[in-house]
Amino acid sequence: MTTDLFSLAGRTALITGGSRGIGRMIAAGFIAQGAKVYISARKAPACQQTAEEIGAVALPADVSTMEGMKALAEAYGRHESSLDILVNNAGAAWLAPFDDFPEKGWDKVMDLNVKTPFYLTAALAPMLRASASAERPAKVINIASIDGISVNPQETYPYAASKAGLIHLTRRMAKTLIADNIVVSAIAPGAFASDMNIAARDEAEAVAARVPAKRIGRDEDMAGAAIYLASRAGDYVVGATLTVDGGVAYC
Repeated sequence: MTTDLFSLAGRTALITGGSRGIGRMIAAGFIAQGAKVYISARKAPACQQTAEEIGAVALPADVSTMEGMKALAEAYGRHESSLDILVNNAGAAWLAPFDDFPEKGWDKVMDLNVKTPFYLTAALAPMLRASASAERPAKVINIASIDGISVNPQETYPYAASKAGLIHLTRRMAKTLIADNIVVSAIAPGAFASDMNIAARDEAEAVAARVPAKRIGRDEDMAGAAIYLASRAGDYVVGATLTVDGGVAYC
């Protein structure tokens, strides 16, 4: 039956960086498909406000540290005994010239964009395994970027390196976790309006002119890709990275 192929009814999801931008787009899409959604963000007021606006549950946490990741896993565990969908979306970027790139910028970006998805997934693995079965696998979706596939002219060195690393880490995690009926995949977004992608947010027409599809991404573009991977429709998509960029990386 394909009538409920994209339904998320009866499933629970946890989305990091869920208070704004791509995380919020995915959270709203999951809720529309029937999921119970928990969102996490470092700033508690923003996390709570978004949760109230879209009908999610707020779990504020700073997942840039091991202590914060553990705290988020414990907070989620006080609400649920299993987890169907984890979206590793929290991320950071840092722009600086090659000759003056600060170590603190490199470390912040690499830790949050690569280390956090790995260790947060590990912290939540028992609850993912509790949900997973051959008939209905649990899902982990890592949010990468087309900057991990093609070269952006901006000098965001650790961002590009981290997203390329996350794409390959997705494959490595997928190879291990599929044995537990946990499907790991990734999304590589292009230009979506957000606080991280200020150009797409503030100069949409100029950015759109450089996109083969001649527009920036819409909320439903991101929600649709995530719903596909999170739902039964994406059960056989293991280790792959879905590029959602209007053709930038491959056209």
